[in-house]
Amino acid sequence: MTKWAFIYTLDEPAVEPRIDILGSLVCVGVPSVADAPELARRLVADGVQLIELCGGFGGSGLGAVVAAVHSRVPVGAVFFGVEASAGLNRLFPQAGSSSSST
Repeated sequence: MTKWAFIYTLDEPAVEPRIDILGSLVCVGVPSVADAPELARRLVADGVQLIELCGGFGGSGLGAVVAAVHSRVPVGAVFFGVEASAGLNRLFPQAGSSSSST
């Protein structure tokens, strides 16, 4: 593998992605999960061979990025166990704001 990317969400307001290149790793902070699919397409066009997403993307963010790159490269994601939910709710309060009734 010669080039891979890790995409994460920025914790401060931003208009543009933050891009840091560390050898063969391209770390990209995006203003929101919705910005990642287009960015992932550009990364693949620039030669990235694998994309990993931070845990804040969830299943729907992962699906959007996978669809955007048309399976041309593997896309993985970090997921957290249920025991991490209290801490994650503090980090990503918007993710816990919608609940479904059963």
